[in-house]
Amino acid sequence: MIKINKYSELGFVDHGWLKARHHFSFASYYNPKRMGFGNIRVINDDIIDPKSGFNPHSHSDMEIITFVREGAITHKDNQNNEGKTFAGDIQVMSAGTGITHSEYNLETIKTNIYQIWIVPNKKSIKPRWEAKSFSKNYTDNKLEVLVSGFGENYIKNTIGIYQDALIYGGKIKKKINLEHENKYQSYILCSKGKLNIENKILDKGDSAEIRDIKKINIKTLEDSEIIIIDTK
Repeated sequence: MIKINKYSELGFVDHGWLKARHHFSFASYYNPKRMGFGNIRVINDDIIDPKSGFNPHSHSDMEIITFVREGAITHKDNQNNEGKTFAGDIQVMSAGTGITHSEYNLETIKTNIYQIWIVPNKKSIKPRWEAKSFSKNYTDNKLEVLVSGFGENYIKNTIGIYQDALIYGGKIKKKINLEHENKYQSYILCSKGKLNIENKILDKGDSAEIRDIKKINIKTLEDSEIIIIDTK
């Protein structure tokens, strides 16, 4: 089964400094039909104004993955972690027993991020934060594995999380055919460009839920940036 979620139909909130589209119920946006996708609990498509951001706040027992699409985000937490993550790169925070952090756009341009929350398979672990840079070049072959789960299925040189999951991403040139093989089920994000997934069209900001299909054919109709979250 393939279900397309259009950007214009996502939950929306405008806080002035923050304009957010919610793929699933979050904060003031509640939709009983949109409570998550497998282990994925939250995907927020956030646009953050320059010199603004999220003041210190706390989380626990959640794997929080931030994919920066444009601009940069600066992280600081009470575990003495601090760093800036730029467009095309990823940061991961395992909230575990509890962590307090802030995230600011200290740049002079707007920052656009995906913030992805995945329910962990281990609770009450020691909080951690990690960021990693990946290739920014357009390719014509395949998506890179960016995130994998700690344990026997962990893939070297990826960022680890406490859940059996794989997150693929990358920039693919137009008119390229890709084949993605699901391990479990996939949530596909069209971060930029335009995609054809099994004759269903995704524009920038759209997503696709893929269930009960082993192999998916993806064609880029424009130069595109794609993220695939494959988890139980």
